Amino acid sequence: MSHRVLLLCVAAGTLLTAAEPIVIEQIVAKVNGEIITRSELLRLKKNMMDEMKQRGANPAEIEAALKEREKDFLREKIDSMLLAQKGRDLSINLDSEVTKYVANLQRQSKIVDADKFQAYIKENTGMTYEDYRAEIKNSMLTRRVIGQEVSSKIVIPKAEVRKYYDEHKEEFQREERIFLREIFLSIDGKSDAEKAAVEKKAKDLVARARKGEKFNDLARDNSDADSAKNEGELPPSKKGELRKELEEKVWAAKRNDVLDPVQFPNGWLILKVEEQHQAGLAAFEEVEGEVMNKLFEPRMQPAVREYLTKLRSEAFLEIRDGYVDSAAAAGKSTKWSDPAQLKPETVTRAEVASQKRRKKLLFVPVPGTSTGNISTSKS
Repeated sequence: MSHRVLLLCVAAGTLLTAAEPIVIEQIVAKVNGEIITRSELLRLKKNMMDEMKQRGANPAEIEAALKEREKDFLREKIDSMLLAQKGRDLSINLDSEVTKYVANLQRQSKIVDADKFQAYIKENTGMTYEDYRAEIKNSMLTRRVIGQEVSSKIVIPKAEVRKYYDEHKEEFQREERIFLREIFLSIDGKSDAEKAAVEKKAKDLVARARKGEKFNDLARDNSDADSAKNEGELPPSKKGELRKELEEKVWAAKRNDVLDPVQFPNGWLILKVEEQHQAGLAAFEEVEGEVMNKLFEPRMQPAVREYLTKLRSEAFLEIRDGYVDSAAAAGKSTKWSDPAQLKPETVTRAEVASQKRRKKLLFVPVPGTSTGNISTSKS
């Protein structure tokens, strides 16, 4: 039968044949019962273009980058979907982390009304609030699964780390630099009473940080500066690059020191010294983590890809003709089956009658029971 839709036009009293149905959304892949749509791939493309425009890329650069990466969009969606599904299989629960993340985003947006905040999400992401939360959760799940199932199993012996350091000392020559995190509390437009409350809050935050609370979290949840999105992290500074009222204080401090609040005309600033690099060769203990990362990264990506290939080989995966998974598992069939193309099984009238007779035989009463309205009294 044709896929055309038949419409009965009652008013005109005629039978009309409509044109082929318009495709509103197209499924391009099925992954263990979940679907990937064409619009999701287009959203990845749009997001990439928007990010490059924000970084100042010109049209030619954007076109070249898209040409290079667009072939991998479907691979990326399948990757993230497989990892999120694995996270659910492992019963990893991240609901509280997602709620905290979204609450922090709402705080940063300074939108208190829930409906307005959901409209803000829609405007900035093109997704409904529920879809956005699901996207955030899946992103967190993928990172957790990779950490638990892949990176935690990559072990680099300390002797290998030390060997790399000894053979590449030129990489660890340092300039004198300091690394800081900040919390800034604004007093712009506030009354005297509100300003006093901000000062008290600044002092309380310093006390909390010195008692062991993570400065990163305090910055993310309390700072009014743009750096709150990066947990208060600031670019490294050389001597002489900081404001005069800060320079002496931060260079006199030690690693992990949290400084007293400093007042400025527009608010209070709290700084934490993350690291100090002295000029010259850094000691092995100072850069051990950095060396570990240098050795870890080249092993991580192949390990992740190997793990994802294993998930693909175990998955029910179908890909529509015209689309390609650039990381397909060798020998794994991903042939697309379209239900609309399946032919119904032909059954003869005699077979139907035979089936009806067989069904009747299934209702033979079990000895000792009664059926229907048969009377048990003697006539």
